[in-house]
Amino acid sequence: MTPPQPRPRATRMGRDARRAQVLGVAQDLFAREGFHHVSMDDIADRAEVSKPVLYRHFPSKLDLYLAVVDHRGEALVTAVDEALAAVDRGEQQSGRAVVRGIVQAYVEFVEHAGDSFSLLFESDVTRDSDVRSRVEQASADAARAICRALRELAGLPQQHADLLSTALVGMARVAATSRYRTQDVGVDDTVDLVTQLAWRGVAGFVRDREGSDAG
Repeated sequence: MTPPQPRPRATRMGRDARRAQVLGVAQDLFAREGFHHVSMDDIADRAEVSKPVLYRHFPSKLDLYLAVVDHRGEALVTAVDEALAAVDRGEQQSGRAVVRGIVQAYVEFVEHAGDSFSLLFESDVTRDSDVRSRVEQASADAARAICRALRELAGLPQQHADLLSTALVGMARVAATSRYRTQDVGVDDTVDLVTQLAWRGVAGFVRDREGSDAG
């Protein structure tokens, strides 16, 4: 009788690499099944680590969930910052280019994030104050970057720019998530359509400013 073969040992990883691996596994599970339907056992099994190892990195499931949300939030804010920086570096630093950059950042973020976008935009645990504040933080940070761009573009008062940047974030987010779910409209066409809609509104403020400056 052939003796049973020992199970191959999991590849040893450094602390940072292991943490990144666990975050990736948890992100996938939370996005597909929701916070309440995923256990630490599920994550440990999928990541092929023991529960003690898992708990050394993340003391609780909520800590792990918040780390995933923070990771996704950082990616979103980076996408918006890079989009605005690209406009600043470009030859045509027009208002329309600013609006297009913002819309494109959201549409492409959702497209590349896949189902994990729901962790920022549709979290199933936002009744928890800690989760809600972390989920909202990414959108707030993105809105602040957009607010600065709108103030420079249209010379708006701070409160007006705050409100309009929040509205623009909402428009870009809803369009991006709807397009991802239906796949009825291509990424480029979505960016063009939403940019056209948003810019027609923003352009009115720019024209008003240019008119007042000329007067």
